[in-house]
Amino acid sequence: MALSLPISSLKSDIKTKNSGCPESEIGSQGLRKQILKKGNSWQTPFPGDEVEVHFSGRVEGGACLDSNIDKGTPFRFKLGQISLFFSCFGRSMTIWIPGEVIKGLDEGVATMKKGERAIFIIPPNLAYGELGFRPLIPPNSTLIFDVEMLSWTSIRDITGDGGILKKTTKEGEGWATPREADEVLVKYEARLENAALVSKSDEGVEFNVSDGYLCPAISKAVKTMRRGEKAELAVKFSYGIRQNENGATDTDDIPPDSNLTIKLELVSWKSVIDVTGDKKVLKRITKVGEGFDRPNEGSVVKVIYYGKLKDGTVFERKGSNEEPFEFTTLEEQINEGLDRAIMTMKKGEQALVTVTKGYLHSNDISGMENEDLFYEVELIDFIKEKPFWKMDTKEKIEACERKKNDGNVLFKAGKFWRASRKYEKAATYVEFDHSFTDDEKSIAKALWFSSNLNSAACKLKLGDYLEASTLCTKVLKNDPCNVKALYRRSQAYLKISELDKAEDDIRRALTSDPNNRDVKLVYKELKDKQREYARYQTEIFSTMLSRMG
Repeated sequence: MALSLPISSLKSDIKTKNSGCPESEIGSQGLRKQILKKGNSWQTPFPGDEVEVHFSGRVEGGACLDSNIDKGTPFRFKLGQISLFFSCFGRSMTIWIPGEVIKGLDEGVATMKKGERAIFIIPPNLAYGELGFRPLIPPNSTLIFDVEMLSWTSIRDITGDGGILKKTTKEGEGWATPREADEVLVKYEARLENAALVSKSDEGVEFNVSDGYLCPAISKAVKTMRRGEKAELAVKFSYGIRQNENGATDTDDIPPDSNLTIKLELVSWKSVIDVTGDKKVLKRITKVGEGFDRPNEGSVVKVIYYGKLKDGTVFERKGSNEEPFEFTTLEEQINEGLDRAIMTMKKGEQALVTVTKGYLHSNDISGMENEDLFYEVELIDFIKEKPFWKMDTKEKIEACERKKNDGNVLFKAGKFWRASRKYEKAATYVEFDHSFTDDEKSIAKALWFSSNLNSAACKLKLGDYLEASTLCTKVLKNDPCNVKALYRRSQAYLKISELDKAEDDIRRALTSDPNNRDVKLVYKELKDKQREYARYQTEIFSTMLSRMG
């Protein structure tokens, strides 16, 4: 079908050539476009959107077709075509179900911005082809359309199977949409196909996107919405009200397998950041901060915060508007989970931080090891630690020694992760500087070696054997006979059962230091593992022979 409108004559012909409006080709099938008036936005409609246009059209060199310009009513149609895949008599094929307008107009309008006016020159293969449309459209006719884009309503097939169709009735703000971990506040009204009310919330309901609410359709839809956006959802029963184990719906008086219509508004949401990557420290942003910069390790920060338990009991309060609390990040001055969360914040940001009972490491929460802790925190300001590229050579060596000593204190206290961070930071101060004097180079080299090897010792304690071996290898590239590096790398190789590599490192270490007690002990451990492996191999071989016999 064409436009599904009566055919009449136009009062004036359409000019298809305009020296001020160059032609461009759309796609590869010969569709051409002339822009007469530019649009006032950057967006264009998507397939499935309902568009409103003014248009007039004619056959090139022939009859005039219909126009709605003088009727005062926009012409509405749904953009895009539907393809069907089917199999018949063993043969598979794809067919097209025509849309509500000819294919050329459908493809052309999809390129238009709001307020744009354009002329489309549509070749026969994108119009009525060899058959034409008698009596006004002869076979193999080229059609000319003058189209003005008024507006469109977005309709999305969210699931790709027609299970949830979303029609945007009010555009939202900005460009961001909620993520799986975020908490959203929505207002909604859900009805059956017969308009019977299922559920509604005029005051709004808050839930975690990953947990969902009422039905799967709401969670899937909010992830496509912007703040303040309103939409209508056409929901098939497979995405509608959940059924319980007995096959009935959890909501009274709702028949199973019911299709729904849901009016949905995304009022707001809180971004949730998994600070530690294991959901043990979660940060919910309640007020967005300024700029892009965040505190790093060693930054001096000013904050206001208070901590409370699940029952609302306040157990800690720090800082005020008049006198914010000041501390240095990752120096064990506050709860470590909160400390790490603050390092993800921007200046002026406000957030809710949850530190689970599985992540409580600071002395200030003694007696609450089995409690989840909830903090409300505002980052007032911070001063980042001076970056190493702004330091002179003396400052770099002093900073390296200071960080290394901090790491030593943490290592002795059994805080291996934090100690490793200190050693890694220490190594960066002296790794790439070429302006050291000869004496400074000697000091810097020794500091770099010890920082990397101490970090490797931390990695061994933490069970990160591959990283431990990598750090030792860095040292051995500069000092192939470094006994401590060979010793620690052999330990890492033993843990991952790289016995041949471990033996090679041990032999090299004993060649340089035959009386080294630690190396001899790890050599004994290696021999025990080799004997154990030999016994294992013998047992496997014996079992194999007995089965063959």
